[in-house]
Amino acid sequence: MSPDPTSQQLDEETPLLQSEGNSTAKKPQTPLPWRQFSMLLVLQIAEPMTSSVILPFAPQLIRDIGITHGDEALVSFYVGLLHSLFFATEALTIFHWSRLSDYIGRKPVLLIGLFGLSLSMFCFGLSKTFWSLVISRCLNGALNGNIGVMKSMTAEMTDSTNMARAWAFLPLAWSSGSTLGPLIGGQLARPADRFPNIFGDSAFLKNYPYFLPCAVPATVSALTWIIAFLYLKETTTPRININQLLPWKKREISPSPTLESLPVSSPISDKPVPIRALFVRRVLIATGSYAGIALIDIAFRTVQPVFYATPISLGGLGLDTPTIGTILALQGILNGAIQPLAFARLYDIMGAKKLWLFAVTCALPMVALLPTLNTLARSSGIVQSIWYLVTLQVALMGCTSFAYGISFMYISAASPNRASVGATNGFAQVIVSIMRAVGPAAANSAFSISIEKQYLGGNLVYFVMVGMVCMAMGVGILLPRTM
Repeated sequence: MSPDPTSQQLDEETPLLQSEGNSTAKKPQTPLPWRQFSMLLVLQIAEPMTSSVILPFAPQLIRDIGITHGDEALVSFYVGLLHSLFFATEALTIFHWSRLSDYIGRKPVLLIGLFGLSLSMFCFGLSKTFWSLVISRCLNGALNGNIGVMKSMTAEMTDSTNMARAWAFLPLAWSSGSTLGPLIGGQLARPADRFPNIFGDSAFLKNYPYFLPCAVPATVSALTWIIAFLYLKETTTPRININQLLPWKKREISPSPTLESLPVSSPISDKPVPIRALFVRRVLIATGSYAGIALIDIAFRTVQPVFYATPISLGGLGLDTPTIGTILALQGILNGAIQPLAFARLYDIMGAKKLWLFAVTCALPMVALLPTLNTLARSSGIVQSIWYLVTLQVALMGCTSFAYGISFMYISAASPNRASVGATNGFAQVIVSIMRAVGPAAANSAFSISIEKQYLGGNLVYFVMVGMVCMAMGVGILLPRTM
């Protein structure tokens, strides 16, 4: 006997993914729309590339600008500040971009974000003062609405039978960008010094030694803008014609159909819900899980290159920029490989909640290896065992990233209805952006204080990071067993 049709209607209390044991769980897996989905994967490479390209050379850039006046302990503080500014400005705008995409469509907002990435990276490469770096990073964050929009598009391209598979591939695109970014930043920074036979005669690159590594991801963003404009299809039905937002176009077009002009039979679930409808338990817990893993991830990723670049006597490893870039690139490669190979299988075996908790638990030994590496380097120098431990740390980073895919699925499942997927992802991204703004500043400030004041034997920063992991695990315990 077929179920009651009214039971199938979505409302503000109905998650997008049905729980295990429902009839949906027994359906055969729906094939992914590979043509559009693969295009989305390509577009997603641009964002991590632009954000990670500065990681290898950021410490040296801060030294070159002279903002620290030779105080090595302040380098990590200013590096963390640069990272935090991007996410702070993103937190102020991301919800509005995501909410706007519910009305004018995902594609226009995506195009604006790609334009912002390209423009801000060119500006960053041309910056000669700390304040110009600040403006460039703020511009990057303010114009970037892509994170929430891409997650909304993924949710709209998939259903409950193939969503886990889709989220397993998304980290591959992110990791590709995270791999290429540090590799480009590490190899192309100060090209006139590194490749004198090729760039030694370029007065421009001598004057702007970090323009080349910034120009590469900026150009990639521009190219992906063209791809998106020509080939990417809209995944939602725009409620407002974008021309209606242009003052000089309002009188030239007839009003497009709005929600109020739809037939009376149109279900209420087709309307974006009010913002207050997002403040419910399932949305808040799902958002908290995402915020928790994002805080751990961004804190570690910003401390990691600074730790590698800091002299051994001050608590780091004293590695050079190309070596740091290579390590971060290999980290991205491993993370990109492990996600599509293992995520969906582990999800089927362990379930969402257990896999999320396992992934976050892996962050504890990952953080503990930082002081361990310095202790070993102080006693024996940079020996082979150092590289074994760095490899283990990189592998643990890949395992920790499993938590991202689970959090994305929980957030999509918690959306009040299909028409509010953008707003739900935007709301989650606001909270995460705040965490990503706090994380680098808190972790790198703790790193600076650890070096300067030698609190807890110079290990204060690692206790702070372990505290972040414990807080995230506390949120993860509240996650429901099924979605």
